[in-house]
Amino acid sequence: MRLVNNARNAIDLRTTPVHLGLGSSAKPVEGFAWDPRVLQAYSAAVAADGAEGRMVTIFDGDGPGDHWERHPAGDELVVCLSGSVTVTRDLDGVPDRVLLGPGEATINPAGAWHAVDMTGPASILTITAGLGTDHRPRTGTRPGERAGPPGPEETP
Repeated sequence: MRLVNNARNAIDLRTTPVHLGLGSSAKPVEGFAWDPRVLQAYSAAVAADGAEGRMVTIFDGDGPGDHWERHPAGDELVVCLSGSVTVTRDLDGVPDRVLLGPGEATINPAGAWHAVDMTGPASILTITAGLGTDHRPRTGTRPGERAGPPGPEETP
């Protein structure tokens, strides 16, 4: 995983996220993967940006999401590019659902547990404050309840 300076070619946000950092910088993240070691390397590489750093990426999917997540460092923008998407937030144990169609967006407030479900094939673009992100399996429990062993970001 490496951050690229002065990228001039087209970037596929499905495979190569872009990190928005301090000083209005934008750097593609080559070799990125949703793997604990790569995530740790990415976090270390962008640590100086603190809570102001953002990751921009596109996700394609079909069906319910398999996890809850929250981003304590800042708000997250979720934009539906195609298909139909439901974003569910847990607000003190009460589900808050927002249905999005193409071109529509919602903002997940900092620290709010949320999950994304795609009805049929769909694509979303996210702009996320990733610092300190937490994940929980989506197994029918409320997101604040532990449904399994802690993930790598929760290990002391």
